Amino acid sequence: MADPMSTSNVLNRYLFEDLSVRGELVQMDEAYQQIISSKEYPAPVQKLLGELLVSTTLLTATLKFEGSITMQLQGDGPVSLAVINGDNDQKIRGVARFDGDIADDAGLHDLIGKGHLVITIDPKKGERYQGIVGLEGDTLAEVLEGYFANSEQLKTRLWLRTGEHEGKAHAAGMLLQVMPDGTGTPDDFEHLEQLTDTVKNEELFSLEANDLLYRLYNQEKVQVFTPQPVEFFCGCSRERSGAAIITVAQEEIYDILSTEGSVALHCDYCGTNYSFDKGDVDALYAEAADKGDNTVH
Repeated sequence: MADPMSTSNVLNRYLFEDLSVRGELVQMDEAYQQIISSKEYPAPVQKLLGELLVSTTLLTATLKFEGSITMQLQGDGPVSLAVINGDNDQKIRGVARFDGDIADDAGLHDLIGKGHLVITIDPKKGERYQGIVGLEGDTLAEVLEGYFANSEQLKTRLWLRTGEHEGKAHAAGMLLQVMPDGTGTPDDFEHLEQLTDTVKNEELFSLEANDLLYRLYNQEKVQVFTPQPVEFFCGCSRERSGAAIITVAQEEIYDILSTEGSVALHCDYCGTNYSFDKGDVDALYAEAADKGDNTVH
C-alpha cells in the first residue's frame, strides 16, 4: 500500500462532497525516470512521454474493472510513435521512437506532425475498446479534454506537468471531472478549475497530497481515498524472448547464429538485452519439441 504522506510514485483519488466533482492527483519520479532512461531521448520527447504517462495513469484510475489502457500517439513527424501502457494496478511502461532533428521548444504538433491518438481499453473480461482521437488542441491535455467532452459527455480538465526537482526528473498531474450523476453545476466546476489553475510545478513535485489538496481547496469538503502506488513494470523476460525465437523459422535463426554467433533481442521498454548462443537455441527447440509445441517452425 502506498504511503499516504508520500509524494513519489503515488496516485490519489478524491471527491468534493458537496459539488459532485471528482479529482485525481498523480506524482511520479522513479517511475518516470525509468521510462525516459531506456533511451537517450531529447528533452521535448522526455516531456511528451511524461505527459502521456501522467495522462495514462489518470485514465487507468477511472477503470471500474481489471484491465489495461494503452495510449499511443503516432504520426508523420520526427516522433513516429509514443506509447504508454498502464493497468488497474498502476503498473506502467512506455517508449517512443524518434528520428531527425528536434528543436528544444518542440510542442505536440512539432513532434507528432499529422497524426492521432489511439486509446485502447483492454479489460481482462469483456470486449476490447479502441478509440481514435484527432489531435485537436495545442497540447495533449487539450486533446484529452476534447475526447472526454465528445465521447463521455463529461466536463473534464487535466493539468500535466514535467520538470526537475532537486536534480531529479518528475512528472505529475491532476484531473477534475464532473460526476456522471448529473447533480454538478457548471459554476461549481469552474470554481474548482480556477483553484486548480493556481497549482505550481514545485508544489506538484514536492508537496504531500494532503498538503497540496489543502493548499488548493481548503474551503471545500474533500474526501481523499486510499492512495495507490505507481510503479514501472516491463514484463519482459528471457523466457518470453526464448518463446519468441521459436516462432521464427529454424533456418532463419540458425542463419543468424552462423553469421552473428548469437541471436540478440532488445526490449525497447526497459532497455534489457537478451542473447542466445547456439547451445541456448538448441535447448529452446529441444524443449519445445518435447512439449509438442506447434508454434515451432
